[in-house]
Parts: sequence; C-alpha cells; structure tokens
Amino acid sequence: MGENMRKKRAAVFAACAGVAVAASGATVAASGATVALSGGADATPVKAASAKGPIKHVVVLFDENISFDHYFGTYPNAANTDGTKFTAASHTPKANTVQNAGLIRSNPNLYNPFRLSSKQAVTCDQNHSYRPEQKAVNDGKNDKYVENTSVDTCTGQYGAPGLAMGYYDGNTVTGLWNYAQHYAMSDNMYSSTYGPSTPGALNLIAGQTYGVHAVDPKTGKPATDSYVLSGANAKGVGTVTNDPDPAYDDCSGKNHTSTNNLAVMDGKNIGDTMNDAGVSWGWFQGGFAPSTAYAGDGTYAQCKTSHTNIAGASSVDYSPHHNPFEYYKSTSNPHHLPPKSTAEIGHNGQANHEYDLTDFDKALAAGTMPAVSFLKAGEYQDGHAGYSDPIDEQHFLVDEINKIQQSPEWSSTAIVVTYDDSDGWYDHRSSKVLTGAQDASLNEPMCTAVKEPVTASGPQDDRCGPGPRMPFLVISPYAKPNSIGHAPLEQASVLTFIEQNWKLPQLGNGSFDARAASFGSLLSGSPKADTVLLNADGSVQSVTPPSKGKGKGKQS
Repeated sequence: MGENMRKKRAAVFAACAGVAVAASGATVAASGATVALSGGADATPVKAASAKGPIKHVVVLFDENISFDHYFGTYPNAANTDGTKFTAASHTPKANTVQNAGLIRSNPNLYNPFRLSSKQAVTCDQNHSYRPEQKAVNDGKNDKYVENTSVDTCTGQYGAPGLAMGYYDGNTVTGLWNYAQHYAMSDNMYSSTYGPSTPGALNLIAGQTYGVHAVDPKTGKPATDSYVLSGANAKGVGTVTNDPDPAYDDCSGKNHTSTNNLAVMDGKNIGDTMNDAGVSWGWFQGGFAPSTAYAGDGTYAQCKTSHTNIAGASSVDYSPHHNPFEYYKSTSNPHHLPPKSTAEIGHNGQANHEYDLTDFDKALAAGTMPAVSFLKAGEYQDGHAGYSDPIDEQHFLVDEINKIQQSPEWSSTAIVVTYDDSDGWYDHRSSKVLTGAQDASLNEPMCTAVKEPVTASGPQDDRCGPGPRMPFLVISPYAKPNSIGHAPLEQASVLTFIEQNWKLPQLGNGSFDARAASFGSLLSGSPKADTVLLNADGSVQSVTPPSKGKGKGKQS
C-alpha cells in the first residue's frame, strides 16, 4: 500500500468522529491510533444499578426476517406429513393466526397462503424494503403482498408463485413451537417502523431511526446519499430506511473500499444509559472476531469467516449493518478488538461491549453473564431467507437457549426471541399507523395521513410505523407457561423493559420507548414455567418442573 493511500485511509475514522455529536463524549481517533472511549477501562467506576424485580438477566436473541404468520400461521396445528412431529397440549390458548382468521382457503391476496414443507426450508429472499412493505399492507387490508413483496424465483433456492404467502408449521419450526408451548408468546408484536434490517436493529437498541448522517467512506466527510438517509434537513441529518453500513466498523463497505457511503447515528442508545448506570451488557455477533486482526495505522480488521447452510451455500458470518451499536461512536468497536479477558466481558474495556458470539459462551461458562446481552447469529444461522433458513436458525436458538437454561443464571433470566423485520412474508394483521411521515415520494398515503413526530431537534420524517407483525417469545422460569399475550408490543418494548427493570431514564428525542409497552405482561411474579431442553431438531429432550423458590441467579 502506498504511503499516501495509507494516510488517506487512516484519516477516515478521524473524519467520521467529527461528523456526529458523541452521546457520551467518546472519540474515535485515526485508524491506527488507540480508540479512546468514555467509560473505558481506566474510567471512574460507576455503582451498578440493581434490577427492580426477580429478572436479573435479559438475553435477546435477535434473528432475521420473519413475519408472525410465516412461522405461527397455523399454530398449534401441524400437518405432521414431514419433518419433526409436533403435538400440541390440549389446553393451548388460541392465537390470532391466519388459520383462525379463516384466511387460508379464502384470502384477498392474489394467492392463498400455502404450507412450506421441511424440505423447502431454503427459499428465495422476499422484498422487505420500506415502501413495498407499506404497499403490501395497503392501509390495513393486507392484500397486496404478491404484487409488492413476493420474490418467486431465484438461483439455488426454493421458489413458487406468490412465495411471500408461504408459511411453515411445527414440523419445521418445531423448536419455536415447543418454546411457545412451555413459555410465553405474543401474537401482537410489530416492528417499530417499516423497513429492512438496519431500521429494526436501531429500533431495538434506540427506538429511533432518525439522526443519521451519510459519510464518504474514502474521506470520512459528510455526504448526501438518499440510500443512507431520507428526509434530510438542512444540516444533512435524516432517517434510516435502508441498510447502509456503519461508519465506525472496519468491516463495513468491504473494508472501506466500496464507493457506497456509510452511516453515523446521533443521539443515545440503551448501551449509553446502561453504561451511565453501571449495568453490565454486551452485543455478541457471529463473525465479529476478525479473520484478519487490525494491525495498526493504515490497516483494517477483516471479517471474512464463513459457514455453509443446510443447502451447502456459503455466506460470510458477520454483517456490519446487522450491528446497531456500530453506528454510534460511543458504543462502537471499530477495529473489532477482543476483550482482554473473560472477566472484562460485559464491562468497560477495549472491546467497548462489542464482542464475538463465542465471547458470550465464555462469559456464561465462567458464571459472569452480563445483565443484558444481545445475541446475533452468524448469517447462515440468523433465519434470513436467501442465505439462511429456519432449520439452521433453530440450531442456533436451541444451542444457546439450552446453555443458558443449564447455567446458574437461568433462575433469574428472561430470554427474548424476536426479529428485525418481516422479510416481506405475508401476515394477515397490521397495526394502525401511529407515527407518520410527510415524504410522499417514500411513503404510502396511510403514512402521510399521519403527521411525522416533531421533537426539539425538529421533524423526524420517514418513521412510518408500527410496521409488520413478527414473532416474540419470552423464555424464562417467570414466563407464563403456554400463554399468548395480546397486548400491543413493538421492538422498542425490549428497551422499555430494560429501562423499567433497571430504573434507567428514557432515551428521549422521539425514541419509541416513550410509547412502547414493556413485555412484562408475559411474565409472572414467581417461577411457574418448566425448564425445557430441546434437541437439535426442536423436539423436547427433557422437562424439569420449576423451583418453588424465587430466582437467585448471580448478577454480574
């Protein structure tokens, strides 16, 4: 590499650091310099906030691109013609499914919903962009999916006419159906806004998609890019509706060699408030550990570790735009530096709470699982159609959940399984629009009929939502066994629970944590649920009745 190019690339992070206002005074020096972060290893210790109730640990397993009806459209009725046999308990409560709504044989879409077998697990990826999803919902009629989101043909994966109408049952997603049988599930949970992965990930940790700046990957200077941001104001601040890569990540934009602009977010996320309160936490993602480590000035860490799915197709594990904390300077780990020790995981240090998925397993085995953990599978196991599938996803879910259930922390843990977006898969339900938009070029009339939110920073356009309905399960000794909650929830409901459980302030500036209800309604005041370990195929391995005592898991 020439010296001029080396210096030019080294300046990118330094330039990026000046684009956004740091939420907690963090600074990112030039590539090759030490990353100095507020609350780092040498910072003054903060007295840890105590959990308000019996839940001392929250683990969020955040998977990809599933609508509620796509996985639970006939729950608890499985065909049992293929895959793993599933038999429901006789007292299983009724869910709001497409089958119970009578819409399988007579549906307003161009095609009726149809069952996908376990042999059709690897399918085409559907269109899950911001406006096509709005068009599919069609002002609550939910009748335009085939025209707007269905992708029926692709290379090397299963396709069919009107594929977006396809759904699986308990013979394929057996593990999730069994978890729903023994723990709690919501049939009324929605993405906080319409759109693909990045908006969903940002809504999970910040309840906010507004506040993005576009950044030139070569110079780090502000840029104008409608793909990165929409509804930009005079200062070049807008809303994320697509999947731009984060600027504070060496592995973004093919190691910053792409011509695609990168994204930086203003404001605070839940990581900032947990840091302020001394609550241990971490984001753990498959493939975050670099395949080639950062080597100093003028270099970038590389993330090229890959795996194959059940169809033999290979994909790189780490996806930068699936990691929401890397968009914020205060909670980023640009060079993918590892923690210096297992004891550091969840606490301040050079990794800055950003870790590889294997680090979670190390902390769990050591008995030091953080109070709040977000787990993201490598791409081949995250459930995203096109490169993943429900069977590979199930392997990830069962493996991680079994490990947690076999740890001492299980007695005080709530595991959440939910998703970033719907992938454009059909769902017969949609939410009333609560947050509208004025940008008619990007939004349907159902969105523009509702005013966009206005905060102290000004209008926040293109945040139409809530968006599509998605699965949401809570697996915990405190979950209400074999129950289905109907209270409205959204992605930001995870934020609300964390804030209330650890007595943290709301994020403000239009964050959806102000309107989102906590998922606490799915929990009981004492341990009632069995400990249910599953096999790799999702079938039940063992069932242990709950302890009569209250949870006393160790909080790290």
